Amino acid sequence: MRIDYKNICIRNAEAADCEQLAKWWNDGAVMAHAGFPKGLDTAAEKIKGEIASDTDDTRRRLIIELDHSPIGEMSYSNLGSGTAEIGIKICDFSRQEQGIGRKALSMLINALFEKGFTRIVLDTNLKNLRAQHVYELLGFKKLRINKDSWTDQLGEPQSSVDYELIPTDFKNYAKD
Repeated sequence: MRIDYKNICIRNAEAADCEQLAKWWNDGAVMAHAGFPKGLDTAAEKIKGEIASDTDDTRRRLIIELDHSPIGEMSYSNLGSGTAEIGIKICDFSRQEQGIGRKALSMLINALFEKGFTRIVLDTNLKNLRAQHVYELLGFKKLRINKDSWTDQLGEPQSSVDYELIPTDFKNYAKD
């Protein structure tokens, strides 16, 4: 998969990206919102093996580039029955709060709907109000709040929010 919009590119993660992904995933500051304030403690070689098994029909890890430089990552998984689950992280903190995530999500969501998916789901930490705001701008509907549904690396109970999006509710921020 490769999607371009202005100076943003979303492309398949490749073996050459594994060092960068490991750096991001092992950084507690980057991963804290996902419940991993100590990072994932994973190796680039392990990530390389996981990426090698990605396909467009099952699961795909993606790199977000801005002006040809990696700034974050996305993923989608085919859950079957026309449903895809997505995730995103803008890992370069200097690129947050600029609307890039909203545009990148729009690009991916549009491509997934064009691919034939009829429903997109995701979840986020209940404390991640910034992400919830973006998802709701895109048209996602809140399905449920899962109170104290898991425990983070520090032993703190965490709650999550489940969202879904169908094509008729989608507001695309990556079109002219």
